[in-house]
Amino acid sequence: MKNNWVLFSLLLPALQAGAQNKQAFTLKGDIKGLPDRYIYLSYPEGAAVYKTDSVITHSGKFTFTGTVEQPVQARLYTDKQKAMYGEGDAASFFIEPVPMQLKSATGKLKDARLTGSKVQLEQDELEAMRAPVMKQLSPLSAAYRKLNNEYIAGMRAKKIDAALKPLKDKMDKLKDQMEPHYEAMEKIDKAFIDKYPNSYVSAQLLRFRVSGIPLAEGEAYYARMSPEMQQSADGREIKKELEGLRAGSPGSVAHVFTKTDIDGQTLNLADFKGKYVMLDFWASWCGPCRKGNPHLKELYGKYKDKGFEIIGISDDDSNHAAWKKAVEQDGIGIWRHVLRGLDWEKRKKNLPNPEDVSDDYGIHSLPTKILIDPQGMIIGRYGGGGEDDDAMNKKLKELFGA
Repeated sequence: MKNNWVLFSLLLPALQAGAQNKQAFTLKGDIKGLPDRYIYLSYPEGAAVYKTDSVITHSGKFTFTGTVEQPVQARLYTDKQKAMYGEGDAASFFIEPVPMQLKSATGKLKDARLTGSKVQLEQDELEAMRAPVMKQLSPLSAAYRKLNNEYIAGMRAKKIDAALKPLKDKMDKLKDQMEPHYEAMEKIDKAFIDKYPNSYVSAQLLRFRVSGIPLAEGEAYYARMSPEMQQSADGREIKKELEGLRAGSPGSVAHVFTKTDIDGQTLNLADFKGKYVMLDFWASWCGPCRKGNPHLKELYGKYKDKGFEIIGISDDDSNHAAWKKAVEQDGIGIWRHVLRGLDWEKRKKNLPNPEDVSDDYGIHSLPTKILIDPQGMIIGRYGGGGEDDDAMNKKLKELFGA
């Protein structure tokens, strides 16, 4: 009990300080034509913690009050179930500790405009910059969601792969069509961050972009942020992401792990010292990963006799059967395979998950490949937060010759 009390007494000042930093906000709404009903407001209240408040509307009018430490993006909706899946009538906007007003003349939350929040004005500017791209992207995204729902329903109905393949092919085609629009969106977001390095909107953008851009670029964006923004909730998460990327980028010592492989044998990365090792972070459900497997097989065939090894690290902890089936279908059982070690219960509770290899290498998107030299140093990162496959091919050719 004494140890628990010491821990609590150390935490108490920090908890009190957090409470003292919170300031009050008021959000008054006037949604013409909205029936009297419960309406919900959700917003971040801390790391991985969301608060959801509710009030009953009267003739379309309502008032929310609460406290926040800083401007945060909130979501307003009327249907809890649909909101869980990003569906239904809803509105997203930045709230901050000031009086704010939300109005809509159509009876729809999605048409509502927020005034009183300076940060939301910046968000409005970003949305105006994105609008031309979104106009082209939206119908493609809607078509993809429809096909994806059909695909999920087919899987639940246990349809065979041959029956699901036409759906998957259509989805892959749509992904290819959407890719240029996603690239255009990324350029717009980066232009906004360049213009407003100390905006809470920029901090949120960078938080979700940083794991997919080169480490040096992410570090440069972070360095331009003011100390205040670096200490914001998103700023702290950006720093954490950068530290993870740094641990899995060239110049860092590769984290040594031990796993049980797909055949039930022990695999220890330390046993591969003296060879060049490519860690291939992938998953059975990752389309680009599966498409890249023929090329990986080609590289393995070229260089395996010159001291090159591949270790597949799959994000299939929740579906071992799909993992094993994909390895067999793609013919990649010629190298060793392990699972990343994701524990969803720990992840949901924001608890440490020391068995998760992806965390040790800052992996947040698939596919990502990490190249390790014979001394155990990382000398290449390809994919999320790194270079492309052309750079990977060039590096391997430099190491092993044509």
